[in-house]
Amino acid sequence: MNKQFVFATNNKHKLEEISGILGDKIKLLSLADIGCFDEIPEDHETLEENAEQKAFYIFNKYHLDCFADDTGLEIDALHGEPGVYSARYAGENCSFEDNMKKVLAAMEGIVNRKARFRTVIALIENGKLTTFQGEIQGVITHEKHGLLGFGYDPVFLPDGFDRTFAEMELAEKNRISHRAIAVHKLISYLTIRYK
Repeated sequence: MNKQFVFATNNKHKLEEISGILGDKIKLLSLADIGCFDEIPEDHETLEENAEQKAFYIFNKYHLDCFADDTGLEIDALHGEPGVYSARYAGENCSFEDNMKKVLAAMEGIVNRKARFRTVIALIENGKLTTFQGEIQGVITHEKHGLLGFGYDPVFLPDGFDRTFAEMELAEKNRISHRAIAVHKLISYLTIRYK
């Protein structure tokens, strides 16, 4: 399959993660590869709308097939927060560390620690939109564990495992993560189209 897509993200961790999942099936171009250094808007209230907004921004400006994702950590006891605000939960220009501290502080003393990571991918091909979703259930730990990964990985323990995402090597996380599930749906769809 000699197909290429732009992945509309400035997050190098996401780029590495998805490149690792895609392997050599599809050529992935970064925003830098196409000379895009814009601050791509994502100002909607749902993951679906944000993913679509980012993908259409690239397609409309560069006329290249592309996809974008939006991912959120949704915590039951916090009524689905941080959700669509996961990247900036502790405020604009906050760090991963700031976000984790805010979540752990908000969860202090709470027994129900159920949470899920959810990824939505919006693919635009020849102007046509198709979306894919991946989700993994787990719990929020009481403290950080592990040094790998990024974002909320040190405080998210996926169901059925005794290690957080941040205690897993990337290859292992890529087999089970919400992003991996969504990307595999994307790959299956593209494989059928381009076999």
